[in-house]
Amino acid sequence: MHGAAQRLATHAEQILGVPLPVRLRAWDGTEHGPPGTPVIVLRNRRALRRILFKPGELGLVRAWVSGDLAVEGDLYEALDLLAGVVWETERPPLGPLDAVRDPQVRAAALDVARLAGPFLPPPPPPEEAPVRRRLGGRHTKGRDRKAISHHYDVGNDFYERVLGPSMVYSCAYWQDDATLESAQRDKLDLICRKLGLTPGMRLLDVGCGWGSMALHAAREYGVQVVGVTLSREQAAYARKRAAEQGLADRVEIRVKDYRDVRDGPYDAISSIGMAEHVGAVRYLEYADDLYALLKPGGRLLNHQIARRPQDDEAAYHVDAFIDAYVFPDGELAPVGSTVAQLERAGFEVRDLEALREHYALTLRAWVRNLEANWEECVRLAGAGRARVWLLYMAASALSFERNRIGVNQILAVRTPAEGHPGLPLRARKWTALSARTDTGRDGTSPDRPDGSAAFRGEGGPRRGEPRGRAPGPGDDGTTPAPRSPESV
Repeated sequence: MHGAAQRLATHAEQILGVPLPVRLRAWDGTEHGPPGTPVIVLRNRRALRRILFKPGELGLVRAWVSGDLAVEGDLYEALDLLAGVVWETERPPLGPLDAVRDPQVRAAALDVARLAGPFLPPPPPPEEAPVRRRLGGRHTKGRDRKAISHHYDVGNDFYERVLGPSMVYSCAYWQDDATLESAQRDKLDLICRKLGLTPGMRLLDVGCGWGSMALHAAREYGVQVVGVTLSREQAAYARKRAAEQGLADRVEIRVKDYRDVRDGPYDAISSIGMAEHVGAVRYLEYADDLYALLKPGGRLLNHQIARRPQDDEAAYHVDAFIDAYVFPDGELAPVGSTVAQLERAGFEVRDLEALREHYALTLRAWVRNLEANWEECVRLAGAGRARVWLLYMAASALSFERNRIGVNQILAVRTPAEGHPGLPLRARKWTALSARTDTGRDGTSPDRPDGSAAFRGEGGPRRGEPRGRAPGPGDDGTTPAPRSPESV
């Protein structure tokens, strides 16, 4: 009788139709599979029961999050190898009838069931969003509030360890020799310059997170900022930061749905990594609301993840792992669909910048932070939550690198009736990092070599003396290409 690892590998290859590209180790200590590859470790029979009772991605994820399944070796390599035979295969998935009709598949399924043991299916890990969360219409205000809380209200201390001092939870803007902190600062400054912020303007930051964009715009550009979030933990953190940096009179943080903001007009609106939560059924409403909140000539900067278009868009479904564990009810749309909806709302889309490679670099930096602070992150958020974040960030980094998903900054204007958008003729010159008056050749502040002090309010200008400026026709420069950090 062969050991459990060889039996499982043989049956997996029968069902998948191709050899397993990774090595297996079972609870009985046996191993099977190609040497020199990452090892998938089934620590107990419960891991197999999770996969058996929930075949496919969700069963694997439940085993991973619970700690019943582990990976020894390079997690990125393991995910990349498995993607080709599990998630990205062109073979149609096997259904229940296949096990009945195909004697080989039926025999494999029976032997796997014997290996799993005669037990009931294990309950899902507590980190999985409960089914009751799905009651009610998708993207109602109440359901959105629960979805946001599931993802963001897991402890500010945990996010500090993962995101670093910037506390920016979106794609950074990388250049050669950048740190995560300097790259996040450059991203915030790029957005401010695209929005043409100048002292005295009113900025609405939709989905303001922990307040980094609001604080940067108020401190560096002298604007009045209203930030809105559905997360009470984020709001409390952002208010505390504003008070500590002496910006409480310029930064107001509200726990509010963007649909309930009614105190326009604003000169500019930033929406950074928020529109993924809006949903297809609400996206035109989102665009209409932001258009109504802007004054004529006002600008919107929409920073949003996009997926590749499908031949049959009606067949699109949210990834099971992401929906159950990471961003409940989150949806991705092709960038063309997003542009079309903004235009339907009345916006004139003036610029689109793709930052796909930048997000891959950002996610790998977050993974390094998580791994470097693993024990502390487990203490703060629990082992299951830490495993969720590790898996989703590593898998997402690969998705950006392989062009499965992208991220784009879309600059749209509520162009006045006379047709002048208020932009320079050569608007793309704002992407030059040298446009910052306080930025050296390497993209860092001379008095702050690691770029992190800006987010703590150290060594900055006196209040009322913003350093930034809006781009003008004479600005020039180029955007340096990002360089991959060391592989994880």
